[in-house]
Amino acid sequence: MIGTSVCKWTVSYFALAVVWLLLAEVLMVAGFGFPHSDIGGPDTLVIVHMVCVGWLSTALCGALFQFVPVLVAKPLYAERWTPLALALLTLGLIVLLAGFLALGGHLNGPSWLLPLGAGLLVAGFALVVANLGMTLWSARPLPAAARFTAVGLACICVTAAFGGTFSLVLSGTGVGALWPDLLPSGVSIHAIAGLGGWLTFTAMGVSYRLLAMFMLAPDGDAELGRLAWRSGAAALAVVVVGGVLALWRATGLNLVLLLAGAAALLSLAAYGSDVFGLYRTRKRRALELNTRMSLLSLGNLVAAAILGAASAAAGSLQSHAGALAFLVAFGWLTGLVLANLYKIVPFLTWLETYGPVMGRAPTPRVQDLVAERRASKWFVLFFAGTWAAVFMLSIDSALGFRIAVALVTLATLGLCEELVRARRLADVAESLRLPLGATVPHLLVSRN
Repeated sequence: MIGTSVCKWTVSYFALAVVWLLLAEVLMVAGFGFPHSDIGGPDTLVIVHMVCVGWLSTALCGALFQFVPVLVAKPLYAERWTPLALALLTLGLIVLLAGFLALGGHLNGPSWLLPLGAGLLVAGFALVVANLGMTLWSARPLPAAARFTAVGLACICVTAAFGGTFSLVLSGTGVGALWPDLLPSGVSIHAIAGLGGWLTFTAMGVSYRLLAMFMLAPDGDAELGRLAWRSGAAALAVVVVGGVLALWRATGLNLVLLLAGAAALLSLAAYGSDVFGLYRTRKRRALELNTRMSLLSLGNLVAAAILGAASAAAGSLQSHAGALAFLVAFGWLTGLVLANLYKIVPFLTWLETYGPVMGRAPTPRVQDLVAERRASKWFVLFFAGTWAAVFMLSIDSALGFRIAVALVTLATLGLCEELVRARRLADVAESLRLPLGATVPHLLVSRN
């Protein structure tokens, strides 16, 4: 990574993503959306898209713009596209949320808000996919971790296509009449392609590389890695192809979901075994805070898989859908992203500030930009609040859920302060803070 060009807009993606996360958490604390309203209602859709598009997708796009070139040892195809993609994603989400609010009766708005917002989001994701896709294409054959990203990019295309179609249905066009089962049945494909394919499968691939790098571990087991990728890709293919065929023939999704679920569990088992191997063979014996919290997030993914399989076997999956979705979105994905941001932001800040003067003046270590003991309490509070929120959803306690999410929000604010401090070099010893030739980085934009 030394000497690698820092993507100018990655930190901007991270900053805007965190704003969306905090907005979603504040709305949940205020009682907006599920469990106070229907899980598929407009209010809940506002929260879901804030978290999945505004927070998770924006943060993941920013990370991929920086790390895909590292994974494939090729420059980003077109960095000039990155601010335009961010603008389209942000504007599209704002318009889409306005459409949902109008649908829920919270504001007066025209029926075309939903299709317009969806169209802007599709355009933004198209730029992201084209940029990253061309970068991957230039590096064929792809390394193992990059193959996960390639599948994830295909899944965001599927997710955006279904989302755009749903916006036409909800806005009152004739699409719903032509395909009446599209909305009730297609939501499952949309959610699995988004949460399972784009967010989870891509995060699995990126975490392979980040965990190995931050733990100083050798590459994982090649056989387990291939098994995780092949079975996961097969599961997603079954959901997308089989699901579309099932919708077309109106045969239901039960068989499709059963086959995909079995393949997905195999993928997660192989992935978990491989990550455990990285942990056992690491050379850095004392794990840093971000790695410990990443492993805790992986534990939440395992717990979600086990609980989901058990609920499906018991026939109670629908009644526990909200709790499981929150565990995946916050316990697994949000926990993993926050843990890695706690390392990535100081790492990029270090590269930007001290990379140009390395070897010519004494410089701090990356870990000197953060205070792990102070930050650890925020991670403890975040995960404790997340587990409490999942429990409250499982027992249908709406008030308890709001209190638990308030703890999660407080923890998120604390972690945001830690990231700002790292960006401002606030915890670096004065004697090492700014050697000759080094400058304090901008808060929201990096210098290349």
